[in-house]
Amino acid sequence: MNPALTPLFARRSVRRFQPRPVPPERIQDLLEAAMAAPSANARDPWEFIVVEQPGTLARISEGLPAGKMLARAPLGVVICGDLTRANGQLLSYLLQDCSAAIQNLLLALPPLGLGGVWLGVHPREDRVAHLRGMFQLPDHIVPVGVVAIGYPDETPPPRTRFNPARVHHEQWTPPPG
Repeated sequence: MNPALTPLFARRSVRRFQPRPVPPERIQDLLEAAMAAPSANARDPWEFIVVEQPGTLARISEGLPAGKMLARAPLGVVICGDLTRANGQLLSYLLQDCSAAIQNLLLALPPLGLGGVWLGVHPREDRVAHLRGMFQLPDHIVPVGVVAIGYPDETPPPRTRFNPARVHHEQWTPPPG
C-alpha cells in the first residue's frame, strides 16, 4: 500500500463505538465533506437527516437487519436523494450521486478520529418503506443509505482489497478458471 494513501486505506467499517457524542463542529465537517462529492451535472440531489436521539437511532435500526449497531451509535446520518433534482430526474444518477456523498462522508471519518459503517437501504423495499414511514418522506425523496458514526471502540488496521484478477487492460479478459 502506498503510504500517501493511508487515509483512504484507513476507511474501515467500524461497528462498535464509545459512548460519547460527536460534537456539532465534527458533524458539520462530515456534512461538508459529503457535499463535496461529485454529482452528475452538479445537480446535488442529496439530502441528509442527522439523528442523535438514541430512541430514533434504535427505531431506525429496527428496520435494518444488519444495522443493530446503529442503536448504540451516538450519531446516524440518513442519506436520501431528491428525484426531482437528480440529473434527468433519473434514479440511477440519484443513486450514484448519493453513493459518492456517502463515500466522501466515510473517508472523512478517520482523519477526524471517528469511525462508521454504511448501512444499505435502497433498493430493499422493506428498508425504504421503514425510513419513509419514520421520517414521513414524500415520494420524490429516496432513502439510499444510513451511516452509523461515532468514536471507535475498535480500530481495524488500514488495508486494501486489491485483486489483480479484477483489473483488465484495454479490453475485457475473463478470469482464469
